[in-house]
Amino acid sequence: MRYIPHTESDIASMLATIGARSVAELFAHLPATLRSRATIDLPRGLSEAGVRARLTELATMNRVSPDVVSFLGAGAYAHFVPVVVDQIIQRSEFATAYTPYQPEVSQGTLQTIFEFQSLVATLLGLDVANASMYDGASATAEAVLMTKRLLPQRSTVLVARSLHPQYRQVVRTYLDGTSGTQIVELPWDEDGRVDFAALTRRLDNTVCSVIVGYPNVFGVIEDVAHISDATRQAGALAVTATTEALALGLLKSPGELGADIAVAEGQSFGIPMSYGGPGVGLFACRERFLRSMPGRLAGETVDQEGRRGFVLTLSTREQHIRREKATSNICTNQGLCSLAATVYLCLMGKQGLRELAERNVKKSHDALDLLQQFANCKRRFSAPFFNEFALTVPNAHAVWRRLKDQGIIAGLLLGDWYPDLKDCLLLCVTETHTREEVERLVNGLQRNG
Repeated sequence: MRYIPHTESDIASMLATIGARSVAELFAHLPATLRSRATIDLPRGLSEAGVRARLTELATMNRVSPDVVSFLGAGAYAHFVPVVVDQIIQRSEFATAYTPYQPEVSQGTLQTIFEFQSLVATLLGLDVANASMYDGASATAEAVLMTKRLLPQRSTVLVARSLHPQYRQVVRTYLDGTSGTQIVELPWDEDGRVDFAALTRRLDNTVCSVIVGYPNVFGVIEDVAHISDATRQAGALAVTATTEALALGLLKSPGELGADIAVAEGQSFGIPMSYGGPGVGLFACRERFLRSMPGRLAGETVDQEGRRGFVLTLSTREQHIRREKATSNICTNQGLCSLAATVYLCLMGKQGLRELAERNVKKSHDALDLLQQFANCKRRFSAPFFNEFALTVPNAHAVWRRLKDQGIIAGLLLGDWYPDLKDCLLLCVTETHTREEVERLVNGLQRNG
């Protein structure tokens, strides 16, 4: 898109229309001290060709694949995106984030949202899913607020310390303005799962919800059935949060394991990592909790002639009507990202998603075997994992920096998030990693171990 600025004639015409003599006069009411501080010392402008040349020069400073290979996961995952996903979401009729309030002119958008909800409900194994949320972290926080609405007389939220730290931080931010709410973190056991004994000791009639990762931040697969059962017996609600949604193509769904609310980050479904965003939040719950669910809900109906149609339903929950009773502050649907996830999931199908998940499991476990056999590394936790795992590496910070200089991003330094895991790397292997790239990591750790 080319930028075409206003001409001097355009500016003069607009000023004449509003009765102003100059652009500066529009800001004359502001104190002079503020206006003087607002001056920006910018260098002389460049031509369009000059800008392109400068940006190209800066871009060549980046180190990219194949020179650099990354084993970083921890909430954003590299997966192959079929070209048809981009082809469909680039259609002009989809290129808007505007919420489709008017069904008579929004049937296409509403249908894609309805299909998205249907896929999410199936994936998470629960009765109803909402239109889409900003990302997995905010969806987790919204789930916690929902449990507070459902059980307002209870004041304690139990959050697994093994839940992604950034998710826990967002939950704390959302609850910061909620008076009388206490967040208690649950430790992990030696195998990397939630310490079940600590959970049962803490469960009482003050707890409204228990929040666990599935898989957790270490890639470990939590015993959701066991946790959900104990939570339900205490009268509380079980919530799962999944950062790597591809795992749900292979694991039993949270709903099947007894979760009351399940959320996830859908970035793995057709959305590139793009420096950390955007993503799309997946959110589903049991039908009896429907009216406390945040976000929007697209429903299927028929018109006066009996033709199938789609509408936003139960809209009184939203802030555009009866704002004081709104269930969330969500103002915009992640329409384009949810469409990408919908197209991706429809392309893959149930069997394709399962096969891809199995490939991720095999590749990551093969990589772990090589690392333990040849690189003098040891797995930190023993519980089953999906496609990422914590590895104990002596002097991890120094090793990580040396490998980075060699063009290898050896995962995440867990010590940055957990001081008690300062000698651990969190490594992720997906279908995008080749055998040669894994061997490059193994050889790097051999030389630097």
